[in-house]
Amino acid sequence: MIAADILLDGFFAAVAAVGFGAVSDPPMRAFPRIALLAAVGHALRFCLMNCAGMDIATASLCAATAIGFGSLWLGKAIRCPMTALYIPALLPMVPGIYAYKTVFSLIMFLQSLNDPGQGMQYMQLFFLNATVSLSVIALLAAGATLPIFVFNRRAFSLTRRRKNEK
Repeated sequence: MIAADILLDGFFAAVAAVGFGAVSDPPMRAFPRIALLAAVGHALRFCLMNCAGMDIATASLCAATAIGFGSLWLGKAIRCPMTALYIPALLPMVPGIYAYKTVFSLIMFLQSLNDPGQGMQYMQLFFLNATVSLSVIALLAAGATLPIFVFNRRAFSLTRRRKNEK
């Protein structure tokens, strides 16, 4: 059962990433790699959260780092920039439910200004969900860009041919 859940999670992340990739118009040869990166990254996060008991922020950091290094490795083969691969692959991992709950809590807080107890409860939910949303998004960005800092020269030469390849 858990293997089917992991495969389904990766599959749906791949479908979403291809959709996000189509909006940003990468080369056609990049789409299979975008789908692979999204599937592996999202499935890794799913496994870390459900099997290893890791929180969503730390699991997202690990998955984003895997996507970042994978985009460095896969981008070289098709001479495609890392960002064209990892940005669409990361987008399915943005925590939409927490962002929704953040906005919902803020609206409910504004509607309950006459009841201080209920307003305090909604403000507490607002800060909780906003903290989770922002920390996950920040760690996704940090994890995906880590390979650029580790392999700076290689990351910026993915689209160039070597002198002896001409």
